Amino acid sequence: MQGKGTGILRAALFIFASTCAWYSGYLLAELIPDAPLATAVYNIRSIGERPTLRAPAPKRHKYVHCPPNTYAYRLLSGGSKDNYAKIYFELLIEETTGNVGKGINIALVNYTTGKVIATQYFDMFQDDNSGPMAEFIQGAPAKSLLLMVTHDDGSIRLKEDAKKAIEALGSKEIRNIRFRSSWVFLTAKGFELPAGIEREKINHSSNAKNIHLDWPEEIQIKGCIPKGPS
Repeated sequence: MQGKGTGILRAALFIFASTCAWYSGYLLAELIPDAPLATAVYNIRSIGERPTLRAPAPKRHKYVHCPPNTYAYRLLSGGSKDNYAKIYFELLIEETTGNVGKGINIALVNYTTGKVIATQYFDMFQDDNSGPMAEFIQGAPAKSLLLMVTHDDGSIRLKEDAKKAIEALGSKEIRNIRFRSSWVFLTAKGFELPAGIEREKINHSSNAKNIHLDWPEEIQIKGCIPKGPS
């Protein structure tokens, strides 16, 4: 009898232990998320496997995708009172950098190194800045890129001296600029840009076409400039 009772007790303990083990496993399965568990299983299976080498993602300019040994550029005119002009190169000119303003905005860049020489904006509505702008342009060193964009008005106080200075650099539209015309211009001093480079564009204010009340729609030019020999 004693042996029979011991066997029954052992069977009951086995059933109880099996039930506890099953219930514990059920609780763990409910409490642990699927993703970490799957990850853990994958990591265990991956032990001893060769690591996979992945090629780095290709580098892209933030605004224009260009091949190696070229400069990416994008010039965008202002489009409204709070939508300022922008010049993107291996530099950035926009409202967040504090180096953009009403009038004609200009950036000078060393063509050989791609480094910024100077940036300046010239108010052509309230102040007489035509002369200082002409001097700024004429003072650009040889082998320079000049990038120009308008914000608000660039015409009211634009005089002959500045028009001639810009025209001498190849502009075809500077004499067509009117009140609040959107104008963008890329040029070079001391060398010729390759053919096919997008260089200049203009859009005039028109009550019939304006999308920003009395402001014309912003315009842009963009592209890739082959780098000069160092």
